[in-house]
Amino acid sequence: MGDGQRKERILAFVLYPGVTLLDLVGPLEVLSKIGAPYRAVAVGETLEPAATSIPVKVVPDRTFDDVPEPYAVIVPGGSGGAIRAMADERLREYLVTADRTAEVMGAVCTGSLVLAATGLLDGREATTHYAYAPYLQRLGARFADKRWVRDGRYITSAGVSAGIDMALALTSQLAGEGVARKVQIGLEYDPHPPLGPIDWSAVDRGERRAWIESTMRDELARRPDLLRRLGL
Repeated sequence: MGDGQRKERILAFVLYPGVTLLDLVGPLEVLSKIGAPYRAVAVGETLEPAATSIPVKVVPDRTFDDVPEPYAVIVPGGSGGAIRAMADERLREYLVTADRTAEVMGAVCTGSLVLAATGLLDGREATTHYAYAPYLQRLGARFADKRWVRDGRYITSAGVSAGIDMALALTSQLAGEGVARKVQIGLEYDPHPPLGPIDWSAVDRGERRAWIESTMRDELARRPDLLRRLGL
């Protein structure tokens, strides 16, 4: 086996305050099971514990400076947290820099907006949480109403639990379908929700719009450039 094959390939999950925990740990659980040469880690600006969407904090494994050239980057989502992250200059800098060499750039749920805010999804097909679809499009991406979407080396998922689907697809891409199936079986990921599948024709996709836009105006008040791109 050559040196290039033995070299560790870091799959960097980006942490920021207010991240939705399932957006992070669902895909992280999947991708951490691939094995060598891949290694899934959580990265943050510092090694301080990061607040999440629930009363649980998460401690990054490494800092952005520790992993300047990850093999892959995954940005989890988070309601207000992701909106604030869109304007986080250190996080934006890390994503843009990592994108220059990364083989995979991914996002879960509203993490797609964080990627899009940097311009990395301009003109690319992508998806996000259904309630944020209009804003993803305003940021330059082409919204696709799918569980997950791959456009070249960019891969994105719809809301929260769809990140597991995306991670299994990425596992298949990186390590083969056989490995992905073993991971799926090991996690017993075979959804049968007690209330049955969602009837999307009955879902009010604009129900959260007032809250979303109010939060964006508040959290991005110092970034009129982003507010203009978002049509606010």
